[in-house]
Amino acid sequence: MFAPIVCPLRAVESAWIDYNGHMNMAYYHLVFDEALDLVLDSLGIGPAYVRERQYSLFTVETHVHYLGELALGDPIRVEYRFLDWDDKRLHCYGEMYQGENGRLAATSEQLSLHIDLRMRRAAPFPEDVVRLLAAVMDEHSALPRPDRVGHVMGIAREKSRLNATR
Repeated sequence: MFAPIVCPLRAVESAWIDYNGHMNMAYYHLVFDEALDLVLDSLGIGPAYVRERQYSLFTVETHVHYLGELALGDPIRVEYRFLDWDDKRLHCYGEMYQGENGRLAATSEQLSLHIDLRMRRAAPFPEDVVRLLAAVMDEHSALPRPDRVGHVMGIAREKSRLNATR
């Protein structure tokens, strides 16, 4: 494993461009989601895991920071790291870069729940997956914790218009 896990490059597609002339926010989610699918597949807990073992990971929460515009044809590089996990949950973090200049364009923090698809309920990871996640986390825990992890959305009270009317 490498820490972080670097996904293959891709480019901003014409269908992703909105009326503002840049990549629409929905496609940032798409790119992060498809990159995470590649990461999970490379670890053996992707589509084959779902088909053969009837387990999957469902997203329960995500938080994206949009930090820079991406334009048509821009190369995109996504890197993922795992931040934490327990017997049923996986907390991961992705960074999306404009591939030519290396500028950070967006970050995505995600919490996923391990699901037994036969019962459609949360279930513990199997022992072999526990060993795999422990090995990955051992490497990823050595990385510095990203500044954007755990942010709460809101307007600071000293800047809020609501505060000005009181």
